[in-house]
Amino acid sequence: MTESAQEPQSRRVDARGAVDLSGLASQGAPAAPTPAAPAGQGPTAQAQATAGPSAAPNSWAIQVQPQQLQQVVELSGQAPVIVLIHGADAASATMKTTLEDLVDAQQGRLLLAEIDSAAHPELAQSADQVPVATAFIGGRPVGEFDASVPADQLAQLVTQMVQMATQNGMTQKLPAQSTRVVEGQEPPAEPELPPLHQAALDALENSDYAAAATAYQQAIKEKPDDEDAKIGLAQVKLLQRTTGADLAAARQAAAENPDDIDAQIAVADLDVLGGHVEDGFSRLVRFIQTHFGDDRETARAHLVELYSITGDTDPRVSASRKQLARALF
Repeated sequence: MTESAQEPQSRRVDARGAVDLSGLASQGAPAAPTPAAPAGQGPTAQAQATAGPSAAPNSWAIQVQPQQLQQVVELSGQAPVIVLIHGADAASATMKTTLEDLVDAQQGRLLLAEIDSAAHPELAQSADQVPVATAFIGGRPVGEFDASVPADQLAQLVTQMVQMATQNGMTQKLPAQSTRVVEGQEPPAEPELPPLHQAALDALENSDYAAAATAYQQAIKEKPDDEDAKIGLAQVKLLQRTTGADLAAARQAAAENPDDIDAQIAVADLDVLGGHVEDGFSRLVRFIQTHFGDDRETARAHLVELYSITGDTDPRVSASRKQLARALF
């Protein structure tokens, strides 16, 4: 999966149809490396790149400057983004190449933004460790990982990000942002999902939640310990519960009926789906603090399900679990 740090490799920006990062260039970043130019501007770099020693596979990795980070994170509202802060060491080279391979294999379903800490000593000093990567979806961090994570787990994390994004309505594929030229290396093959998982994602892309749920349920029936299918099913059910819901009406109903667990769950669901994860978690924790009996258990079980949807590596889940423990005990 990884390539040697000594292998010759270059990266050229593809100016055709790239994500519009033109605003990044106006913030004082050096001319090279530059982010991808907006569509229709400048020469077609891909045509130049393909004239190299071997066919240049498309890439969805870009190099950015620290001051551009906020705008890069905002792009995660369009597609998932992994921000990698790397150095010049061997661990950084390995992690960088592994993530590039994994992201490129997804063919536009997510973006990798790379920041070179070796060129920015102040960044290396502020980071706890380098290399480190943070995953963003909808402008919010959903996980952080470093070089201690093995390649197979990185592959799982990337797949989970794509699944999470698809299940939250992010189904558009980004155009290639650059091209990679590596002597003697074939383009990485896109990892294959289990057939039922792929069927569920295909259904989600068509907003067919019932078919997606059926596919995940069948996957669980065939393999009861399929945690990815269980999480996928929980996410599909969330989409089913919130489809067509009126947030303002739901909030009003919850405010007027503070003891109605169904009303509180309805708002918590909409908050999590809309990216206000802490608000959704806090609402149910507060209910658990002040209620007992069956309704309390219903709120607890639903909150745990929302944790699984958000992801155990999300720092908001860790914080809420501590609050839940205090509320229960």
